[in-house]
Amino acid sequence: QVQLVESGGGLVQTGGSLRLSCAASGRTFRNYAMGWFRQAPGNEREFVASISYSGSSTYYADSVKGRFTISRDNAKNTVYLQMNSLKPEDTAVYYCAGRRGTAQVMDVMKYDYWGQGTQVTASS
Repeated sequence: QVQLVESGGGLVQTGGSLRLSCAASGRTFRNYAMGWFRQAPGNEREFVASISYSGSSTYYADSVKGRFTISRDNAKNTVYLQMNSLKPEDTAVYYCAGRRGTAQVMDVMKYDYWGQGTQVTASS
């Protein structure tokens, strides 16, 4: 069992930056691929980025490539999402999620563990 707690959300001006953190409980964190998803009001939850258990492989949605960076520190049981050049369309609740196996998975249904989410608002 893995429990996930996100932090770092907030209100930022268009073009600004935020770093989200997701702290995981449990000693098996390093065995899980991790992902970040987001959900805006009225929209389905969508994939943002994912990272392999070792951190050697990362994957991004086209909409955030070149602006967002996912990383992890297995010694701290934490995964991060650095978000730069934020746009109003990035406004959403951001969730971290974990799954066993490959990180090359963008399907919400394929992730087993979820955090409670953190609000990110990019305002013009």
